[in-house]
Amino acid sequence: MSAVYRVDLDAFARNLRRVREAVAPAAHMLVVKDDAYAHGLEVLVRRAWDEGVRWFGAFDVVTGAAVRAVVGADARIFVWLIGGVDDLEAGVAADLDLGIGDEGLLDDLGTLTAGPARVHLKIDTGLHRNGIRPERWDAALARTAALVADGRAVFEGIWSHISEASDADDDDARALFLAARRAARAAGLEPRFSHLAASAAGFARGEFREDLVRVGAFSYGIRPAGGPGEAELGIEPIAALVATVTAVDPAGVHLDVGSLHGLPSTLSGHFDVATPAGPRSLEVIDATHSVVAPWEGARRGDEITVFGRGALHSATDLAEMIDTIGEEIALRVSPSLPRVYTG
Repeated sequence: MSAVYRVDLDAFARNLRRVREAVAPAAHMLVVKDDAYAHGLEVLVRRAWDEGVRWFGAFDVVTGAAVRAVVGADARIFVWLIGGVDDLEAGVAADLDLGIGDEGLLDDLGTLTAGPARVHLKIDTGLHRNGIRPERWDAALARTAALVADGRAVFEGIWSHISEASDADDDDARALFLAARRAARAAGLEPRFSHLAASAAGFARGEFREDLVRVGAFSYGIRPAGGPGEAELGIEPIAALVATVTAVDPAGVHLDVGSLHGLPSTLSGHFDVATPAGPRSLEVIDATHSVVAPWEGARRGDEITVFGRGALHSATDLAEMIDTIGEEIALRVSPSLPRVYTG
């Protein structure tokens, strides 16, 4: 045996049902960026489709096209990292919904021969991740209306990101969002879809749900750092990093995972793993292996779950130890580790 990242698809399905329940009556847009948060895009997307997910948030056009290849023509796939004309052309060719947060992209849309493009116009509500500034919103609406009139675009929606840092900040962002939607309607552009919330606001604040809620982390059982726990949210980790004992010597019990596999070396000595003899400290994280404090009876070939499903600590537990977020720990898991699926 060697180290693997073990993914429970039945747990994933339970999380999807929980998300759907929590954000109703809005629809769940499953965010699958970064290889479905490093869980494996093709397998996770196929299971999500089987579980009734019909909207996918794919981040970039390449990922969006990969999702399209898995689920076929009926899915709606939203992308928002768009680099220019080439991305726009590829997005239209893959029948993607395009999140447009830059006026220059509206000009680029006007040069395309294919189409029409399905456009979701993004207002910057203060996060400055991208998006059209409020003072430029009317001009962007006018340009979008011209593209629609020319048959080059279909106006599908208005969207934005929020910080989810405080209720007050999010309330201010929502006020800007609602004003932007009123302006769009006044300009003759009626959005079919509005979407503002991601995981945390989608669960906690009903007024933010709108038509779609973009939920990534919670779908994979990754809770927010410093926030409510998995049990309170009703979600469960779906994956576990499982290592194999490669040697036992006076220094300790050696495992076949290290920092190159995704374990931050700064976690050395900061957490315990479960062993047949009880919790033991993971004392050293080297590049390609780790060392656990010894226990009697340890043998080569034993499996140790380092973090995640069935372990003492989740990805977010580890993240909080080094002042980061659970998504970072999950995304660090190397693609060199085989993904093994159950359920």
